[in-house]
Amino acid sequence: MTTKKTISFISPCFNEEDNVDDLYQRVSAIWDANPQFNYEFVIIDNASTDRTVEKLKVIAAKDSRLKVIVNTRNFGHIRSPYWGILQTSGDATIYMASDLQDPPELAMEFIKEWEAGYKIVLATKPVSEGNQFVHFLRKMYYRILDKISDIKLIRDATGFGLYDKKVLDEIRKINDPYPYLRGLICELGYPIKTIEFKQPRRVRGISKNNFYTLYDIAMLGLVSHSLVPIRIASFLGLVIGFLSILTGGVFLIAKLIWWDYFPIGVAPIAIALFGLFGLLFVFMGLLGEYIGVIQTYVSRRPIVVEDERVNF
Repeated sequence: MTTKKTISFISPCFNEEDNVDDLYQRVSAIWDANPQFNYEFVIIDNASTDRTVEKLKVIAAKDSRLKVIVNTRNFGHIRSPYWGILQTSGDATIYMASDLQDPPELAMEFIKEWEAGYKIVLATKPVSEGNQFVHFLRKMYYRILDKISDIKLIRDATGFGLYDKKVLDEIRKINDPYPYLRGLICELGYPIKTIEFKQPRRVRGISKNNFYTLYDIAMLGLVSHSLVPIRIASFLGLVIGFLSILTGGVFLIAKLIWWDYFPIGVAPIAIALFGLFGLLFVFMGLLGEYIGVIQTYVSRRPIVVEDERVNF
């Protein structure tokens, strides 16, 4: 008798009381239509302040396949989803957002490609019905990152997709406390199948992304997978330093030769100082981002701290 394989679903959430019922119903409809697999659905809640946890516990009391993790506090948009993914136990894990902008119905397309041999299947969203300005900035960012990255990254991917157990086992070995997951999976070298979809507009609730969260993800991806920015900073620092020394030498020689006819202008000095200090601070900030990644890794703080588990 062949043992059924298990498919894990994982969704992070924070204040999604308007979406969790619909999310569960749409995922369970997939289970009912495909009884050839066993299922579990892990939802990790980032200390919601609304009725999200209350609703999840009601559902979990009726269906033991729904497993709930409740964090002691909000651990952010990177650590909490990452921890949730690591807690799944299926032969394959499907990650999706809880706001229903990642259509659960794509899961069967993921599974089909997984059964065909792919260890990673990612959904990509070249078109979105959401904020077009933000979508444009994301597309530009991913294209720039892809150009300067040390590895080939998947454009327009958000993390929505399927990950084989072997992939997650490799990620567990890496034990990165603050990973850029979209880049990390590309580092592993497994062939990745992509499936395009048109991302729908959020119907209920509000987006938890803001300028800081988007900046955090962008800089994490940049400093985690490319040395180009810091090498540019180093190169320009050397060039500007050399030009500054050369300019200073020219001024000194000219002053010595034409002592009475070469007044020093305030404007050139001010421009030079402001320009050099401006570049200096930019490069110091960039260097700080790299140091911050190192500090996060070596400090080894817990990814999250759980307050409660249900149905594990």
